[in-house]
Amino acid sequence: MSIIITTNRLHLRQFKLTDTQFIIELLNSPDWLAYIGNRHISTTQQAQFYLNGLIKSYTQNGFGFWLVELKTDQTPIGMCGIIKRNGLQNPDIGFAFLPAFTNQGYAYEAANASILFAYNNLQLPHICAITLSENKKSIKLLEKIGLRFSHNITLPDDNEELMLFNNL
Repeated sequence: MSIIITTNRLHLRQFKLTDTQFIIELLNSPDWLAYIGNRHISTTQQAQFYLNGLIKSYTQNGFGFWLVELKTDQTPIGMCGIIKRNGLQNPDIGFAFLPAFTNQGYAYEAANASILFAYNNLQLPHICAITLSENKKSIKLLEKIGLRFSHNITLPDDNEELMLFNNL
C-alpha cells in the first residue's frame, strides 16, 4: 500500500486496480452524480479502466487523486487529491466522499492535508479548484482551505459553467 499522506484519522493512498468496488460505489453516489456527473461506471471492467486513468496520473504528473481511508480499519471513504486537468492553467484539488462519511470533518481533513502536501512536498505554488455554483458544501470547503472565487469558466469539450477558485 502506497500511503502518501497521513492525518489524525485518515490515510490517503494511491489507488490500486483492486479498488473497483469502491469506485463503483463512489461514482454512483448521489452527490457524485449531482455535482460531478455520471461517469457510467457500473462494472468491474469500467471501474478498472477508470482506475487506470487515476493511476497513470501518478507517473505522468507525480500526483493525482488518492483513495481516502480510515486509519483505524482501512475503510475507504472517499477520494481527494491534486490533478492536472485540461483547460486549467494550474493543478487543481478535488474531493468526493461516500454519503455515510460526510459532515464529519473528513473532507476538510483530507483536502487541507492534500493542499499542504501540494505546496510543501510537490512545490506547486498555485492550486485551483472548480465546482458547480449549486455545490455549496464544496464552495465552503474550498474557502476553508484558503482558495477564493476567481471567475466562472467552461472547460474544453464541456458547456457547463463552473466556478474557478484559486490561491492567487
